[in-house]
Amino acid sequence: MEATLLSLPSSKAPSYQILQRPNNPFLSSQSRCRFRSRRHFPSIVKAAISRTKKEETVETVREQLENCYLLAGINYKGFTVKQFQDLRRSLPETSKLIVAKNTLVYKAIEGTEWESLKACMKGMNVWLFVHTEEIPAALKPYRDFQKEKKLEDNDFTGAVFEGKFYGPEEFKKLESMPSRAEIYAQLLGSLKSPASGLVSTLQAPARELVMVLNAYVKKLEEEGAGQ
Repeated sequence: MEATLLSLPSSKAPSYQILQRPNNPFLSSQSRCRFRSRRHFPSIVKAAISRTKKEETVETVREQLENCYLLAGINYKGFTVKQFQDLRRSLPETSKLIVAKNTLVYKAIEGTEWESLKACMKGMNVWLFVHTEEIPAALKPYRDFQKEKKLEDNDFTGAVFEGKFYGPEEFKKLESMPSRAEIYAQLLGSLKSPASGLVSTLQAPARELVMVLNAYVKKLEEEGAGQ
C-alpha cells in the first residue's frame, strides 16, 4: 500500500500574514479612506486652534495700540507665575500687560508708528501698553516691582514713544519726563517771568507744549465755570 504524503505548511511562511488585519468587504474604498483620515483629525484640529489663538493675540495687540502713548518690552525670562500675577496687580488701570511672542507682536505693529520696536524683539518679552500721558508714573510701578523682587536682569528691553525707539540705556529720559503738573507749573512761572522764560518754554518738545496749552485751557475753563 502506497503511503500518501501530506504537504505541511512551510515554517518559513512570513509571520506578518497571520497578524495582518483583513479588509472589511462591506467597506467601500472611499469609506476606508475616511477611516484612515480620522487618524490625522486631532492634529488638524490642534493646528486650527493654534492658528485661531495666534490671530486672537494679534487682534488683542492691535486693540491695545488704540489710544496707546507708549509700548515697552520687558524681559520676563525666569518670572514665576506668582511674580507675574503680582506684577499685573501692581499696575494702574491705565497700563496693560500682555504676554505674546515677538513674531505676533511684530505682525500687529508692522507698517505702523510702533514698528521700530522690532529692535528689541529678542528673547522672551512681556509687553507693557501705557494708555496715559503720564509716562514716568506709568513706568514707576515696574521699577518698584523690579527692585522689590530683585529682578535686575529683567529690565526693559526697549520702548516706542511718539514714534521713536528708546533702548534700555535711554529709559532715564522717559522716566524723568516732567509730569503734567510740573509742565503746568512751568508755564505759569514762564507767564510771570520775563519774555525770555516764555520763549524757552515754547521751544520745548511739541508734546510738552501741547500738554502745557491743554492744562492752561483747562484752567481757564474751570475759572470761567466758577464765576
